[in-house]
Amino acid sequence: MLVMVIGSLFSGLLFLYRDKGNGDRVLRALTWRISLSLLLFAGLLVAYRFGGYSQ
Repeated sequence: MLVMVIGSLFSGLLFLYRDKGNGDRVLRALTWRISLSLLLFAGLLVAYRFGGYSQ
């Protein structure tokens, strides 16, 4: 999941460079990054709550 977040971040950077700020590909890539980050954070909270990993 973390690799997908980093990949989305770099794809947003690539789209920003290629599109010169025009278009919505950057916005979609960064929206995916935020969504994946929130999903990862929620998954970690659920795993902690139900004992998925120990301290």
